[in-house]
Order: sequence, then C-alpha cells, then structure tokens
Amino acid sequence: MSNFFYNSDSELETLVPGKNYRKVLAHSENLMIVEVYFEDGFDALEHKHVHEQASYCAEGEFEFRIGGEVKVIKEGDTVYMPSNVMHSCKVLTPKGKLVDVFTPQREDFLK
Repeated sequence: MSNFFYNSDSELETLVPGKNYRKVLAHSENLMIVEVYFEDGFDALEHKHVHEQASYCAEGEFEFRIGGEVKVIKEGDTVYMPSNVMHSCKVLTPKGKLVDVFTPQREDFLK
C-alpha cells in the first residue's frame, strides 16, 4: 500500500444527486479521511456506526445532532462522534463541505 494518495486518483461518488457527494481521500485499516459535499439544505439521516468519527467543517455551516445534543458549527469548527452514538447533520448554507476522519476505516465506503 502506498503512503501517498493523490486527489486526481480519488473518485467523487454521488450519494444523492444534486445534494450529497463524497470522495475518499486516504485510508488504511485503522484510519480513513473523506471529503463530503452537501448542497441545497441536505439533511443526513440519523445513523450510528462502530467507527469513531471527527468532522472538520471546511466550508459552510451545519447543524449537528449527536446523542440528543444539537449544535451549529461553521467553517473551521470540528465535531466528534463516539462509536455507536446516533448522529446526523444538516447543511444550513447553500453549499457545505466536511472533512470526515474515521477510525477504523469505513470498509463500506470502499468499492
């Protein structure tokens, strides 16, 4: 496995046309970093997973719901989701971008 991951080699995956996209930037067995793009008020469904997750807001403003707590974050802010805790987010600006880090990697994001 290479230690270098080039943006030009990463594929943008459409999750919801016109609303939600993601690009896996780098990964190993223990770690994954993903760019996630949101448009037009997209509201992610509440979910949980065994992975720990940190999300850095690279663009826009988001409302996060984590284990019953609701807070708004904006560009430059970071939020943490523990393993197996229900969470979701909604973009509050016309466009938004999060940089998500997961441990261990999300095998379901790999093709």
